[in-house]
Amino acid sequence: MTIALEPQFSLLTEPIIRYRRSSDGETEKASLPELFVALAADEVRDYPALRPHQRHPWHAFLVQLAAIALHEAERTTVFETAQEWRDSLLALTPDDPDGAAWCLVSPPDRPALLQAAVVGGNISEWKSEAYAADEIDMLVTSKNHDIKGSRARRAQPEDWLFALLSLQTQEGFLGAGNYGISRMNGGFASKPGVGVAAVGLPGARWARDIAALLARRDRTVEANGLQDEGGLALVWLAPWDGLGSLSFAKLDPFYIEICRRIRLRYVDGKMMSVGTGSKAARIAAKELNGLTGDAWTPIDVEGGKALTITSNGFNYKLVSELMFGGKYQPPTAHNLEQSIGTSLIFITQGITRGQGKTEGYHERRVPISSKVRSLLISNQKSQLERIASQRIASIGEMRKLLWLALGVLFANGNSGDSTEGNKAKASKFSDPFELGEDARFFDDLNEELEATDSAAQRLQWLLGLVKRAEAILKAAFDAGPRSGIQKYRAQSAALSRFHGGLRSDRFPIPDLVNYYRQQTIKRQERISEHA
Repeated sequence: MTIALEPQFSLLTEPIIRYRRSSDGETEKASLPELFVALAADEVRDYPALRPHQRHPWHAFLVQLAAIALHEAERTTVFETAQEWRDSLLALTPDDPDGAAWCLVSPPDRPALLQAAVVGGNISEWKSEAYAADEIDMLVTSKNHDIKGSRARRAQPEDWLFALLSLQTQEGFLGAGNYGISRMNGGFASKPGVGVAAVGLPGARWARDIAALLARRDRTVEANGLQDEGGLALVWLAPWDGLGSLSFAKLDPFYIEICRRIRLRYVDGKMMSVGTGSKAARIAAKELNGLTGDAWTPIDVEGGKALTITSNGFNYKLVSELMFGGKYQPPTAHNLEQSIGTSLIFITQGITRGQGKTEGYHERRVPISSKVRSLLISNQKSQLERIASQRIASIGEMRKLLWLALGVLFANGNSGDSTEGNKAKASKFSDPFELGEDARFFDDLNEELEATDSAAQRLQWLLGLVKRAEAILKAAFDAGPRSGIQKYRAQSAALSRFHGGLRSDRFPIPDLVNYYRQQTIKRQERISEHA
């Protein structure tokens, strides 16, 4: 067995990272400095080896690393050449002038990229071995049904890079000795990625977020008690014996963390990893509830904790609250001061974590219209929040009415005779209604905001809401009673419950009540004229 003892796979000098060019889609290989130059020129379309759940960790890593280097160089604009980037990154690791700290593989007693030096340098007792890159990733699948494990046995160095980054910067607690990151609210929480980007390629978002981080650095330091100068920025540079934790107060505001004791090795011409547990979390931040100054993490103001993504993901209610509401303090990357142009999108990304499992990756991109952007910049959030809240409430009331009508259908037309089974059926058919409205919510909202006559546009949306709900009710007829008179009685009673509810004075959408009342008056007038 031949084990490489010298530093291998340097991100500073070797073309390890693949990206596709924006101009023609052709694949290029680049070192990290060369990738920064390509991003600055907006020449990067995407990364073919990057898995969806790795997108935010990779983006955050590239932004934080560039911001750290630029701050140390006392610059606010990016470097123009790969050599300048290379020199600035190497200057961040003065104790390792040969670049070992930027290599995927280096001797155990020295730091490697995202891997702390092992005190004493002995890893012979480390038992947790992995021979496929995806084995060290943070995804926990259900009996190999969701995503097959150990697939990446022919992994390239970049696959190990992305998996290692995913593990070290977004993993949570996974049993004794396996502690999670500091930048989330508890071991079973999740690390969200929420921000604003100019419509286009990754380079524009990268440059925008770097500017946002640098512009708000002083505020991040003050708000979170971090080190303005001299703080630890690259956490893997500090040797780790697995016993103690680093003080949060001694970190740089842009710090890039690690949470696990793991080392990549190059054995017989193949990459593999070994790992072991620790007696304590790498960073002492348990009491912070995720309030670490992370540039992409919204903060629940009242609860005093970082946002945790639930199994509902970024549904229309949460995204509306994040964009327009006052419950969450927007993160640095959500600030519009660094926005370029008027074509913007609101981006939300993250994995829902549970106890010993992951429950799905969620990503949503919502276009921000010019009207919404101008209202947000002019601090008129309350208007947006009011309109969005009214629409959310209307969807909820329509879903409730649909559910009641479905209950009548499945109870064979008897409104007061609904069993638990019938209630479950009603929920099964009414849930898709809300999912459909979720998918179109922000497009419909923008139409009202951009309309010359917003009241008329809103009424049209409400009538469309009625039409879509009624279509679901009628589609459920096939699942209702099928025999003779009972069938027609149930269907008629369900429709009567639905339309009667719309016209009831107690129905909590007054615009619809008034509309149908006016329609009734007009119909009566026409009848009187022809009498």
